[in-house]
Amino acid sequence: MGFSLPISRPLVRTGAERATLVRRTYGLVLIGVLCTVAGVAFALTQPDLQDLAYRHPILGFLVAFAPLWFAMRNPTAFPLNISLVLLFTLLEGICLSPVIAFYGARDPSLVWQAGGLTLSTFGVLTTYAWISRRDFSAWGSFFVVGLWVIIGTSLLNVFFHSEAMHLAIAGAAVLVFSGLLIFDTWRIRNVYGPEDYVMAAVTIYLDLLNLFLALLSLLGGRRR
Repeated sequence: MGFSLPISRPLVRTGAERATLVRRTYGLVLIGVLCTVAGVAFALTQPDLQDLAYRHPILGFLVAFAPLWFAMRNPTAFPLNISLVLLFTLLEGICLSPVIAFYGARDPSLVWQAGGLTLSTFGVLTTYAWISRRDFSAWGSFFVVGLWVIIGTSLLNVFFHSEAMHLAIAGAAVLVFSGLLIFDTWRIRNVYGPEDYVMAAVTIYLDLLNLFLALLSLLGGRRR
């Protein structure tokens, strides 16, 4: 699930500060994504671990988010903050391994297609957020409300098992996390300071992860 973290620091004042923030943020995002891929790859070679993640998804995500919770309590405690975030991304990969295995068994190209679409969408939206002169500050609350609507609808669909609703939820999630990606990128440019790179990286990482899962679900549903 994506979320937005409050910031009390002043606006980024200089180009040097912004460059430092961008370098740290996107470097951590890249390493985090690689850790998630490593977690998925490792879990796919361990049937017992993958089965445990499948049978206890809620427990798995609680365990995965525990390091992130500690990292957010100490966002500037280097290198502890980096270690906790990377541990979180690794555990996320293990938790997501049953999903990847499910779609990969049906059609291995689905995972690659979703990954390619996520990467291209990230490039386009990030570029737009950086070159646009628009004020995206109002987008945060709007898309967070949309996120909660998606969560509520998803819970309802657990009981209805509607394929049409499933596809609608996936499509709405693509729009919501695309909007949050633009908003969080705008915050990197206009709000976060150079020491806020952990918070910035976590929000971008979660936007990308949820966007990937939504696209994978949408592609898988259409293929089915």
